[in-house]
Amino acid sequence: MFKKVGVFLQMIKFEHTVFALPFAFMGALLGSVVMFGTLPSWAQIGWVVIAMFGARSAAMGLNRLIDRISDAKNPRTAGRAIPAGLLKVGEVIIFIAISFFLLFWAAFKLNPLSAKLLPIAVFLLVFYSFTKRFTWACHLILGLTIALAPLGGWVAVTGTVDWTAMIFYFTIVFWTAGFDIIYSCQDVEFDTKEGLYSIPVRFGVPRALDIAKVFHFLTGIGFVSLLFITDLSWWYVAGMLIAYIILFYEHHIVSPSDLSRLQTAFFTMNGVLSIVVFSFTLIDLVVQFYK
Repeated sequence: MFKKVGVFLQMIKFEHTVFALPFAFMGALLGSVVMFGTLPSWAQIGWVVIAMFGARSAAMGLNRLIDRISDAKNPRTAGRAIPAGLLKVGEVIIFIAISFFLLFWAAFKLNPLSAKLLPIAVFLLVFYSFTKRFTWACHLILGLTIALAPLGGWVAVTGTVDWTAMIFYFTIVFWTAGFDIIYSCQDVEFDTKEGLYSIPVRFGVPRALDIAKVFHFLTGIGFVSLLFITDLSWWYVAGMLIAYIILFYEHHIVSPSDLSRLQTAFFTMNGVLSIVVFSFTLIDLVVQFYK
């Protein structure tokens, strides 16, 4: 049983939750402080965690299910649970259904708007896995999907959406799209052979890395914008400076002629960035709240 649970966690790359969950918490914090001048309740945070786990598990399960044939052909992904025979298709379908149930349960427990926005969330969670079959803009679709985490955190505690929430949303859209472009550079040959779409396939690796830099420049603008439209202060600024250093280093260690440190750029750097941004935002808001 425990071995099977481990296989499921490996299938959904549970450790990659560190990318989106801190920004979901940040969205909840910002929304509660901006709209109500208070911190979110522990109950709200708990439902956000359940919603995030359900949404991400469903999305990753669908991705692995939909991509199982191409994954079996790609040496990099042939060892994944379904092509390797560690999980059956029926087991993954049941897992996806349970994950969606958790998402729906949490959304209806939070507030009416969270429930009303579920069709949009479900559509993006399902739609993304098909996009690399027909558009090189698939990275942006992934961004629109993963950025539901901070937007969902905001909606979970406020029951509303405003311009601050949308600026935060698109900041994470470009952050996600940027690092996904970098990550997809390792599969250019395979994707080209299989007729799959991506920015590296469409424009080549050098131009793709340049586009990723532009997207992360837009991410930086978005984070700065939050400073001026909220009550965030110097603790947040300190976190932003560290985040910008991380983004710079991420692009510094990857080049068209050397993708050997791509995994470091993708997982380690982006995981650290999300934790840093959330942590310094939390410190900033808590310090202000208890003054």
